Amino acid sequence: MALVPYEETAVMGLQKFHKPLATFSFANHTIRIRQDWRQLGVAAVVWDAAIVLSAYLEMGAVELRGRRAVELGAGTGLVGIVAALLGAHVTITDRKVALEFLKSNVQANLPPHIQPKAVVKELTWGQNLGSYSPGEFDLILGADIIYLEETFTDLLQTLEHLCSNRSVILLACRIRYERDNDFLVMLERQFTVTKVHYDPDKDVHIYEAQKRNQREDF
Repeated sequence: MALVPYEETAVMGLQKFHKPLATFSFANHTIRIRQDWRQLGVAAVVWDAAIVLSAYLEMGAVELRGRRAVELGAGTGLVGIVAALLGAHVTITDRKVALEFLKSNVQANLPPHIQPKAVVKELTWGQNLGSYSPGEFDLILGADIIYLEETFTDLLQTLEHLCSNRSVILLACRIRYERDNDFLVMLERQFTVTKVHYDPDKDVHIYEAQKRNQREDF
């Protein structure tokens, strides 16, 4: 979501991010994601958390067919694209500056009969929430969106607004800093949080959350 330099880039190789195209296979489709690190930075490359969350959805861990889903801070849109291919009606969101790039990836990777199930829409956390009905979505998806401490309060407000009592949140992340754990503590004040998956090769965790005291099977 945030178009700022990412601290991890100082200590990791950037070769994969500078490739103009990243190719994946999910949901019996070849997905070709255009990347543009130079223009949009972290919002325009595929992070490992998005790959792990996409694979988790493909495993059938949650029912997607016919469900209303939203991806927050979608960046390249990989997770939202996979969710749509798996049968969900998906709203794929990011800040306004990233929308045209995001839309190009969504349109390039969804067959014509699936494209009506995917909508690209602006969402700046904590701000234009009036464009979304409270509790509008069954499933809220986020991949590597909890790394900027200054966004935590707005992100929590956004999750609270979008969730009904039956909604499920799936957040995929790598725990890099103490502040990442701080966000999970903040999340647990409002939601029941469970770690449901860990990919040791990519060091990515997936957490499931639902509103407290009203957890139901999804």
